[in-house]
Amino acid sequence: MTRFITLTFAAALALAGCDAMPGRPKPDARELAPGEVIAFDALYARNCAGCHGRDGRLGAARALNDPVYLALAPPERVRQVIAVGVPGTGQPAFALDAGGPLTNQQIDVLVRGMEERWRRPDALAGKEIPPYDGGGGAGRKSGNTDRGRDVFTRACASCHGQDGRRGSRGAGIVDPSYLALVSDQHLRTTIIAGRADLGMPDWRGVGAVEPLTPQEISDVVAWLVAQRRPVPGRHP
Repeated sequence: MTRFITLTFAAALALAGCDAMPGRPKPDARELAPGEVIAFDALYARNCAGCHGRDGRLGAARALNDPVYLALAPPERVRQVIAVGVPGTGQPAFALDAGGPLTNQQIDVLVRGMEERWRRPDALAGKEIPPYDGGGGAGRKSGNTDRGRDVFTRACASCHGQDGRRGSRGAGIVDPSYLALVSDQHLRTTIIAGRADLGMPDWRGVGAVEPLTPQEISDVVAWLVAQRRPVPGRHP
């Protein structure tokens, strides 16, 4: 009987220690399903870094780690771009109901994380940033291509060249493939916010270049849009 009790007790101890056996995963070590991930770093690395850069800079697409851009683009617009993408461009839709992999909560984590980590309220202290949306209301007029060419020559040609094809410090801005890949709003956003990670100044300019007015920004956008040409094999 004593031997039986001893063996029973030993078996109970062995079963109780199964969770600690080598090779057995702990309950809290279970890998999260994609829809359960709510950490900003993991979500950004998996869904955004490939285009926007590991730290939100120096990617093929717009820098998100940019306080000027975050001051310009309303958070609800940033959320919309993540959720439904931008048709006709390289920005895909990430929301589940738009065919993407992210839940609404995960998209909120991305938007909030960018605001908390990369926005600086003092970045534009004392400066009034031009309107994000250049169309329609608030007394704004649509752009004029002729005026836009003049503004481009004055403010942009020193980097991008007189005809916008390439300059000493900037890439060709009227390249058909580039213009076919980006939206009108992308052009406006880039003119206003610049690309600090690539050395491109924002709308305030540098040196002797005067800051661009909202109307001048609309004019430059109109001129750039007018340079679009059909790209073989790509739908308009």
